[in-house]
Amino acid sequence: MLRDILSGKSSIDPGQLAGAAGLPNDPASVAALMSQLQGALKGSGDGGINWDIALQQGQERAATGQLSTTDAQRAELEQAFHIAALWLDDVISVAELTVVPRLMTRKEWVTATMPLWSQLAEPVATSISDSLTSVLTEQAPEELKGMLAGASQMMRNLGGTLFAMQLGQVVGQLSSEVVSGGDIGIPLFGDQQAALVPQNVAEFGEGLDVPADQVQIYLAVRELAHARLFRHSRWLRLHMISSITDFARGISIDTERLESLAEGFDPSNPEELRDAMVNGSLIPPKSDAQLAALARLETMLALVEGWVDVVTVEATSRLPRADAINETVKRRRASGGPAESAFATLVGLELRPRRLREAAAMWQAVTDAVGNEARDALWAHPDILPTSEDLDDPQALVARLTSSAKGEPQVLDEVDQALEDLLRDDNPDRPHES
Repeated sequence: MLRDILSGKSSIDPGQLAGAAGLPNDPASVAALMSQLQGALKGSGDGGINWDIALQQGQERAATGQLSTTDAQRAELEQAFHIAALWLDDVISVAELTVVPRLMTRKEWVTATMPLWSQLAEPVATSISDSLTSVLTEQAPEELKGMLAGASQMMRNLGGTLFAMQLGQVVGQLSSEVVSGGDIGIPLFGDQQAALVPQNVAEFGEGLDVPADQVQIYLAVRELAHARLFRHSRWLRLHMISSITDFARGISIDTERLESLAEGFDPSNPEELRDAMVNGSLIPPKSDAQLAALARLETMLALVEGWVDVVTVEATSRLPRADAINETVKRRRASGGPAESAFATLVGLELRPRRLREAAAMWQAVTDAVGNEARDALWAHPDILPTSEDLDDPQALVARLTSSAKGEPQVLDEVDQALEDLLRDDNPDRPHES
């Protein structure tokens, strides 16, 4: 099929193939698809994924329906960031940003965030390319096996190209759904940059019956809180991204499912292959190790988002319609969007924390008990950050923090007590050196 379609001999409708790749069925998209596939098959490459293809696809998708920002909108949002910074200073004790917040078009958002999306997706893209290479060479008819012999690099290029094109489409669509850099929950920018997408902020406020300036200030507060947290806790971004990539490296592809698709592939219905790719059926159930890693990652995501929720509610208490905006944020988060769902199935990872409500309740309990400064001090190091057990029983954490604030000695568990005894040399049974 690949040989025939690239030589122009196939009866497959190129428009159908574009649909299977998740591209719009228009002449420009079809031409781009054929060009990319031909380049993948002809290129030698070094075995890596050409993520420039994802960037190009994402930028083109984002540019569709993109509106420019007017001077009036820019002035309003810059003022919103200024107010947000002042209000946050009253409720948090984390460092201010050293980078001026940005206002981004959808295309600029894609360009700025694609490096991280590519990093998160690469383990899965590599697995898909390797599996595609194995299955196609094993399932190829005898008359094609000679042609495919030694062509594993070509097949890897092809698989990587298809995945990169789909990722670009997903990120491009995502650029029309997010309102800011921190909207997804993970730190998308490498320099603790805060950013809003003016077109999407305006669309967020449509139908809310809330003055536009209140919506702008509320979303600016959320975005600044998120960015300032990751600047304050320098270890946090690397810790979170490492957790995601470690999880992704454990993802494998169900080669039996892929073989079944190859055996029964209908050239007149290429959408079947795309459906299998985006509905997650090619990714087997998670292993025990992956489930444990996912639980740790979800706890971290919940802690970040829960903290942002709590400080945003406090900082925006003077906004008359803050409750209505907050409720809309919660509904958006609960429902997600089509691009988020597509990314979850492509990479096998949902980025929405499931324990957000518990995390927000815990942060609020800590705030009420020991105040904002002691609450924010918990972000100083991963070893003192609340755990999933603290989400289960926030009162135990509150009790420990309250005792510490009063100067009372910390109650140690058996393991910590044994370590304390060892360090202080208070264990009478420990032999002494002469």
